[in-house]
Amino acid sequence: MLDRKQVEGVFDRRVRPALMMDGGNIELIDVKDNKVYVRLVGACGHCPSSAMTLQFGVEKALREELSEFEGLVTV
Repeated sequence: MLDRKQVEGVFDRRVRPALMMDGGNIELIDVKDNKVYVRLVGACGHCPSSAMTLQFGVEKALREELSEFEGLVTV
């Protein structure tokens, strides 16, 4: 089962540095049943490319590093 610490580790290493360069960030809302619930904040929260960021950035990083990961849910 996934836990918050594992997900936060991936976010800190791979996701947040890229988002912060564009004035945004990601907030981990919950980890439940191997699904990760998130919210993009800052500049990324209203960006027209946020769906692409979630799919090709966040989801890809989680799939590559956490074999238990089953899905990403935007809150």
